[in-house]
Amino acid sequence: MKQRWAALAVVLALSATTPRLVAGQGTQPSGDQSQVAVLGQNYPNPFNPTTTIPFSIGDSPSCTDHSRLYRVTLRIYNVLAQLVAVPVVQGTTNSAGQPLENVQLGCGQYTAYWNGMYLASNREVASGVYLYRLEVDGKMIVRKMIVMK
Repeated sequence: MKQRWAALAVVLALSATTPRLVAGQGTQPSGDQSQVAVLGQNYPNPFNPTTTIPFSIGDSPSCTDHSRLYRVTLRIYNVLAQLVAVPVVQGTTNSAGQPLENVQLGCGQYTAYWNGMYLASNREVASGVYLYRLEVDGKMIVRKMIVMK
């Protein structure tokens, strides 16, 4: 039980520093360096049983290089850093309905959908704090969300 409390303390401490880390990754492009990704806050938050996660890839909304594809992965973890789920892409893109696991996406704005179920099961996740991590071409952004039943 002490290990779980220690893990929770570590996750909460890391999530408290996440906004500074994300801002430090250059949410504003400077010079000719363009922004790789922006990860929005899931909504609704807290949620039960489903949520939507907005994100944008590349230099959206201007999208100067439409031919460039980015390798995108979005995963959801519990406070013990165990993989819980992989959301699916929502919308009218060619990748709609596909799990966001090493998907090639062009620049633009996207939304991901998570039904609140554990990976490859029909069980709902427990109430609590979860972290979602967007990885775009090896660069990561993390945010937290809350499931409340």
